[in-house]
Amino acid sequence: MSIQRYVYARTMTESTRSAPVGLEPELAEATRDFLKALASATRQRILLLFARGAELSVGEVAELAGISQSTASQQLALLRRGGIVTSRRDGKVVLYSADRDGMARALADVQAYLQVCC
Repeated sequence: MSIQRYVYARTMTESTRSAPVGLEPELAEATRDFLKALASATRQRILLLFARGAELSVGEVAELAGISQSTASQQLALLRRGGIVTSRRDGKVVLYSADRDGMARALADVQAYLQVCC
């Protein structure tokens, strides 16, 4: 979301909720990736594995979610692109954990968007 649209969304009052001509609300690409990442039941299950600060490898995610390692890897890549998980390397192993800051940014963008559009 551009800064102009964000400021506009933040300064609107209840009586002026419709966007002026030429300034239609738009979600940032990262926020669209966030929403796409949440659209899958499998990815929602994977997200729940990271509750309480858990840090898991692809193999652990695959085992706990009951999916193959390649599927887990693909799903984690989409979750990472959506700002839902983050990763770090520990030797040869990549560990994933919830990206609370990424999720907070995306949710703030969705909230600002909804204030303008709806």
